[in-house]
Amino acid sequence: MASAELCWMTAVELAAAIRRKKVSPVEVVDAVLARIEKLNRTLNAYCTMTADLARREAKAAERALMRKGERLGPLHGVPFSIKDLIITKGVRTTWGSKLYADHVPEEDAPAVERLKAAGAILVGKTNTPAFGWIGATHNLVFGITRNPWNPERTPGGSSGGAGAAVAAGMAPLAVGTDGGGSIRIPSCFSGIFGLKPSFGRVPVYPFSGAWSLSHAGPMTRTVADAALMLNVLAGPDERDPHSLPGQPIDYVKALRGTLKGLRVAWSSTLGYATVDPEIQAVCQRAAKRFKEFGCKLDAADPGWASPYEAWKVIFCGGIATRLAPYLPERRQDIEPGLVRIIEEALKWPPTSYVQAWFDRLTFYDHVRKFFAKYDLLLTPTVACPPFKAGLENPTEIAGRPIPDYGWIPFTYPFNLTGQPAASVPCGFTRDGLPVGLQIVGR
Repeated sequence: MASAELCWMTAVELAAAIRRKKVSPVEVVDAVLARIEKLNRTLNAYCTMTADLARREAKAAERALMRKGERLGPLHGVPFSIKDLIITKGVRTTWGSKLYADHVPEEDAPAVERLKAAGAILVGKTNTPAFGWIGATHNLVFGITRNPWNPERTPGGSSGGAGAAVAAGMAPLAVGTDGGGSIRIPSCFSGIFGLKPSFGRVPVYPFSGAWSLSHAGPMTRTVADAALMLNVLAGPDERDPHSLPGQPIDYVKALRGTLKGLRVAWSSTLGYATVDPEIQAVCQRAAKRFKEFGCKLDAADPGWASPYEAWKVIFCGGIATRLAPYLPERRQDIEPGLVRIIEEALKWPPTSYVQAWFDRLTFYDHVRKFFAKYDLLLTPTVACPPFKAGLENPTEIAGRPIPDYGWIPFTYPFNLTGQPAASVPCGFTRDGLPVGLQIVGR
């Protein structure tokens, strides 16, 4: 099979072909590594490669395949990547920061552990902004990650390396993290599928400064691949006291279900967002397709007040608390924009953090009441198209000025509530850039 063909096969297809001995894990890993070698110089999706280790594991996977009666995991021989905010045993994990440029963890995070146990093969770590602080991807250690659809644009962030890698055929599976949109933003901008599962569905360890907002989840080119991946990732882990208990769900089998009869709400603003008209039109056309699935679709703007201030205090305050001790001696190793956030947060009174939590609980109650009527909520994933690579944030949408995080008004609210939310590719702008539709569940 041609190398390019292997790179574009889904994880479901690869796992089946490997199990049937139609292709070798060595062939698959070699094909993916060759594609990374070809494209990564331009895209900078990967910041650390594990090529030698991946080839050794591929050979071991091939030997296991040939042994009679060997029990194979559901992802046996399938390549995957891990965002550089997630620890990997024996493999450098920098959190996108000069502060940890040479850090090598001594254990794997639960997601990494589980993917390896399922037979998947790690090919490298993907780039991220320092500590996931913005929705674009660049840092002082590894530089700028670029969008495969247009390298002059950002792939989003903070899981931007993961989104670019999956979209460009540089491994079918990626694990991202999401504290304010960081799985969904790059999935939207890179034209792939990304799921922020319910808070605690995939255990997280160690904890970030924004631990109460942060989720880990799959980023893939197909929904079926994400379901297969979630089968492996989901479930409690004693290292994460917030990980959800309960009986395992077969997410792949669940795909056979129907949407008929679901009550679905479409909102283009949630009551407060500024949205690019072209993005709004593409997403609204996609939302109307839910009628064809047998859903009852309403244009139902909930009219919420923006929960931005609550999210900002919890997210930025957590990061600032972690990084403030580094300021006196290592200010030059921290991004200037991140320094500004730290210095601002240090001026807030302690009561601002408590008030943010009260506001969070109030917002959750509004959302809970809305979802008493609706099964799903549809919105644009991001309010604007991918912007210029290297920028931290766009400054305006459709000629209207916006605050720093004003272009992601649809993502961070559901980190505050902990609800599952996915970004699904739903079309393109006139410039040929991907657009994502967000689907939020209860």
